[in-house]
Amino acid sequence: MFPIRDHNPSLKTPYVTYALMAVNILVFLTYWSNLHNPQVINRFFFDWAMVPQFVTEGDHYYSMITSMFLHGGFMHLAGNMLFLWIFGDNLEEQLGHIPYLAFYFAVGLAAGFAQILTDPTSPLPVVGASGAIAGVMGAYLLLFPKAKIDILIIIIVFFRVFPIPAWIMLGLWFAWQLVSGIATDAQASGIAYWEHAGGFLAGMLLIVPTWLRLGGTQFWRRNHGHPPHPDAHYELSNTRIPRIRRR
Repeated sequence: MFPIRDHNPSLKTPYVTYALMAVNILVFLTYWSNLHNPQVINRFFFDWAMVPQFVTEGDHYYSMITSMFLHGGFMHLAGNMLFLWIFGDNLEEQLGHIPYLAFYFAVGLAAGFAQILTDPTSPLPVVGASGAIAGVMGAYLLLFPKAKIDILIIIIVFFRVFPIPAWIMLGLWFAWQLVSGIATDAQASGIAYWEHAGGFLAGMLLIVPTWLRLGGTQFWRRNHGHPPHPDAHYELSNTRIPRIRRR
């Protein structure tokens, strides 16, 4: 189960979201050819990814920023960019371009600190924009809890798209991070669950002033938890393949 789009159209062009996506993709392209060369890519990640042990010892502070633009593979990058594309534009519209950019880095740093606090001596590099994007998702949840999110369900050969409220999709995602963080050894899984959870909580907290400025619970009541504009409606186009009717 994963989201493919929301029904929350942005009325302004999300230039910062597009720029963040472009930078992440361009940075990935600079080293993707070395992903199958362990000696080169490990050296690269130890220099630029966030290694909790290094930061705890007072070194490589810059890596808390640079690690936000590194990814461990194409699917890692594609998944993060999909989530950023779905949820980032609406948050950028509410905050404005520059405040949104500042918010993105703030929640990304908070997510990194959360990972360090839970595993301060880890020697493994942490890479990915998912901590910052989790913060964007947490903010989205507070502002638009009932916005419709289309999720794709795949069960063996069964494919189906369902629209569900944002609070269900994002709530389940956050719960999964918490359960996985508690039950899984981060070094064995290779996934920074606590970074995701920390970024999500930071996003919810940091967006509170904007939520209050918009009216707080009154903002929810005015729009019933939906976006403050008409939902987008998607319809599947008719197929050109002729149908053969049964006799």
